[in-house]
Amino acid sequence: MAQDPSGPPITDEALTALVDAFYDRIRADAELGPIFNGAIDDWDHHLGKLAAFWSSVMLGSGRYKGRPMAAHFPHADAMTPAAFQRWLALWKEATEAQLPPEQARAMQAKAAHIAQSLRMGMEFQRGNGLPPAPPARAR
Repeated sequence: MAQDPSGPPITDEALTALVDAFYDRIRADAELGPIFNGAIDDWDHHLGKLAAFWSSVMLGSGRYKGRPMAAHFPHADAMTPAAFQRWLALWKEATEAQLPPEQARAMQAKAAHIAQSLRMGMEFQRGNGLPPAPPARAR
């Protein structure tokens, strides 16, 4: 009998473990580590906020009460297209390592949408208007 690729529903515990594992990768990454480590003073507090964010996004828990766009504006210069692509690549690795395939894909899709929104916000912050649209995906 084949295992269900979607696995059990995503839980807060799974999201917390994913956030912790992902940001371990980020902090150790040669490209993104210096950016994140330079921007975050209290990792324990920040990881709790991120777990609450993903709980709100994926589970509708309402635990996150922040303003992510405003929180990222001070770091707009570091938020380059290459940095976003690296962040998404590490997210893909972490989700695939931590979650069943269906859940990993759902988390990747949500992260890509969030990254695009943040990227657009950063472009507006820089006064550049909208960034070019990503290439259309083949169907």
